Amino acid sequence: MDEKICKLECVIVWFRRDLRLEDNTALQAAIASGTSVLPLFIFDNNIINELSPSDSRLNFIFDLLQKMHVTLAKFNRSILCKRGEPSKVIASLLNEFTIKAIYYNKDYEPYALQRDQQVKNLLETQDIPFHGFKDQVIFEEHDIVKADGSPYTVFTPFKKRWIAHFESLIPFHFKKPALQALAEVEEKFPTRQTLGLEESKIKVPTYITAHLKDYGRFRDYPTKSTSLLGPHLRFGAVSIRQLIANLESNTDIFLSELIWREFFMQILFHFPRVVDNNFRPKYDLIEWRNEEKEFKDWCEGQTGYPLVDAGMRELNATGFMHNRVRMVAASFLCKHLLIDWRWGEAYFASKLLDFELSSNNGNWQWAAGTGCDAAPYFRVFNPTTQQEKFDKDFNYIKKWVPEFGTDTYAAPIVNHVMARKRAIETYKIGIQKRVG
Repeated sequence: MDEKICKLECVIVWFRRDLRLEDNTALQAAIASGTSVLPLFIFDNNIINELSPSDSRLNFIFDLLQKMHVTLAKFNRSILCKRGEPSKVIASLLNEFTIKAIYYNKDYEPYALQRDQQVKNLLETQDIPFHGFKDQVIFEEHDIVKADGSPYTVFTPFKKRWIAHFESLIPFHFKKPALQALAEVEEKFPTRQTLGLEESKIKVPTYITAHLKDYGRFRDYPTKSTSLLGPHLRFGAVSIRQLIANLESNTDIFLSELIWREFFMQILFHFPRVVDNNFRPKYDLIEWRNEEKEFKDWCEGQTGYPLVDAGMRELNATGFMHNRVRMVAASFLCKHLLIDWRWGEAYFASKLLDFELSSNNGNWQWAAGTGCDAAPYFRVFNPTTQQEKFDKDFNYIKKWVPEFGTDTYAAPIVNHVMARKRAIETYKIGIQKRVG
């Protein structure tokens, strides 16, 4: 890089979970600073070293960055992509550029908070401002709280307060970013290979919003279309504000799902211990069976319960599982097999294209009965009646379990009536031990 570029005076906009140019809060603020804006993305070794080079989510991130690069190339601009530990990458950039400030959209997960604090500490040594913005949510950690300032731990009052606050915000106003204000990046946009990535067999599908007006009627049926928005929201390919602004008036149930997303985010922020612990300590002494052979059968979709098996096979093949089936599969693992919810949560985390720590953790603890505002421990989904309600013609099951109905299909690994009784008794005993 020549001397002129090395001495470039700029502000950095650090992209993370906001991989779009439209309605990007930090990007707009950086442009408004009036200083040349250098776009940056860091493939964080602390995260990607734990993943396969062909992980579908890493490939999705690369594809989104490439899409941004194509747009920026029309203005003779690009995005600077690096791989490494964020604080070390930024430290090296401080030697290459005269950086006046760094702008970023906030992330609320425990690792992200730790990472950002490290970068903030680094920048403070050189009196460089580190400007954080709300972007991936409508309301962040301290926006929707009780009158005494404490966080909500029950969804319904949180939702009511969320909606009341939301009505004071609308309508949203959007404007196109002035991309010509971005600095020229002389470093070539990388290839997958230079970043140490490999092409993935599983692709993130395009999201669909046209049928959201029917979401409330069809959301429980696994053969019906869903929005497929999860990964796009997870990595900020779509603006939550634009998404909500474009919702039609009869999409209240879908909006409720988006509010659940923010509810679990604020739970994770205020109670980070939930990553590894029960939200409700009274369940800490449950004696999980944790039979490894049964866990393997569950992972591979060989439990003999066709709705569970279809869901697990869909997950393994596509990185997606229908929400109703997720609840049934999770309940089956925790209640029927008495396997620790953390085992299932980790497996979903390794497979789901839309994996988001707060939602994954919150929903698993909901299914296990150990979380905030969770299903009661004595609620045990019956996989057979769930199938009769939501896949009565076996269309979903036949798609993913082609051997269903033949002699080659696995026999049930557990009896439902026995398993339900065993689960309730085990939970009762665990609670009594804790109380005693």
